[in-house]
Amino acid sequence: MRKTISTAWFQLKKTVFGEPAPKVAVIRLEGVIASGGGRFRSNLNLASVADQIEQAFTMQGVKAVALLVNSPGGSPVQSAMITDRIRAYADEKDIPVLAFAEDVAASGGYMISLAADEIYVNEASLVGSIGVISSGFGFQEAIKKIGVERRVYTAGESKSMLDSFADEKEEDIARLREIQDEIHEFFKSMVRKRRGKRLKGLRGKIFSGDVFTGNEAIKLGLVDGVGDVRSVMRDRFGDKVVLKVVGEKKSKFGALLGLKSGQISIDEIVTANRLGKVEDLPAGLISAVEERMWWNRFGL
Repeated sequence: MRKTISTAWFQLKKTVFGEPAPKVAVIRLEGVIASGGGRFRSNLNLASVADQIEQAFTMQGVKAVALLVNSPGGSPVQSAMITDRIRAYADEKDIPVLAFAEDVAASGGYMISLAADEIYVNEASLVGSIGVISSGFGFQEAIKKIGVERRVYTAGESKSMLDSFADEKEEDIARLREIQDEIHEFFKSMVRKRRGKRLKGLRGKIFSGDVFTGNEAIKLGLVDGVGDVRSVMRDRFGDKVVLKVVGEKKSKFGALLGLKSGQISIDEIVTANRLGKVEDLPAGLISAVEERMWWNRFGL
C-alpha cells in the first residue's frame, strides 16, 4: 500500500512540475573490511551497509548507483558478500552501477569495486592487490626466555596449526598455502568474470598481488578510466543530476564525540578517555593500531 501511494505521488509531481532531475544514489564504502565491529572501529561489512544498499536500489526514480570505495581490504568473505548483494539488486532492478576509487581500492576493496559495471579512479589512486595474505608472529623463543611452558591439548591433529607459541611445521605452512591458493583462485575468477575482455597485459602481473596507480590500472584493464562521481555523472545524466548520499551512519563511539563514520584515530580515543567516555583504553588503542596498519601498507 505504501509503495502504491509513493508511486502515485511521484507520478503526480511529475505531471505538475515536469520531469524530475535525474537521481543517482551514492553509497560510501570506506574502511577495513571485517565482520563485526566495536566501540573503537567501524568495520566495513555486509551488516554495516546492507540497509544502505537496499535504500539505494529502491530509491524512487534512481537512474544509477555510485559506489565511493576507499578500502585497503580485509575479509574476502565480507568483500564477496557485499559484492554479491550489490549485484543481486543491480540485476533485479536493472540499474547501472559505477564505482569510484578514492585513495585506495585494494584487495577486498577492489573486489567490492567489481560489483560495478564501470570503475573510475583518480590518477594517484592505488588499485589491485589481487592476492591473499596471512601474517602473524612467532613467540616460541620469547616464552623460553621468560621461563613459560606452553601447554596445549587438542582433539584433531591440525587443531593447533600455526600456533604462535610453537615452532612452525612444514605441513602447516603447506596447508596454509593450499588455503591461500584456493581463495586466490576465487578472487581471480571474480576479476575474470566481471572485467572479461577489458583485462589487458600479462595475467601473471595482474594477479601477482601487486598494487597499481590509477593510470597503471587503466592500462591493465582493471578499471575503465579517470573520473570523479560528480563529473562522470554530469556527463552521463546532465548538469541537473542529483547525487543523493544514502544513509551514512555514525558509529556508536563516534556519535559520543560527534564524529562521522570512518576511521577513528588514537588521539581521538585518548581524548574520549580523558572525557570519561571510554572505559577500555588499551583495547581501543590496539584496535586503532590494527586498523592503521592496514592503511599503512599503502602509505596512507
